[in-house]
Amino acid sequence: MFELKLKSKSALTKIVAGLHQRGKSVVFTNGCFDILHYGHAKYLETAKAKGDILVVGVNSDSSVRKLKGKNRPVVSQKFRAAMVAALESVDFVVIFSAETPLETIRALKPDVLVKGGDWKEDDIVGADFVKARGGRVYSIKFIKGFSTTDIIKKIGKTS
Repeated sequence: MFELKLKSKSALTKIVAGLHQRGKSVVFTNGCFDILHYGHAKYLETAKAKGDILVVGVNSDSSVRKLKGKNRPVVSQKFRAAMVAALESVDFVVIFSAETPLETIRALKPDVLVKGGDWKEDDIVGADFVKARGGRVYSIKFIKGFSTTDIIKKIGKTS
């Protein structure tokens, strides 16, 4: 049933507006989530704790290639989004194809914006928009030893 969490941007915009009307705090984060691992799960759990509803933007295959190179993603967007949606902490997932999630952030109007510790708060895409609306922005510390790139390198050494 986790597939029910997968939404288009237009459908999710309506859902989030309804959640806001009911006084719910909506958290948005995004990423590639290419090979889902413990670091991702812990990060998303921490993001969820910043509000009531967690919406995750998953980069499309084309945007991952632009960001990570021609050999990525390892897992297609359909299955990456489904794996993220399967996590208990995640309420909704939307795939976006732009290089950044700014359009999606502007459409959804989240109350809270979260990114990983490799982003300084002021450099997080959409931070100005969220703050201007009275929202909060967080940069969550990474858990050392967990990255998709490192996992791919380790697999390459063992094959």
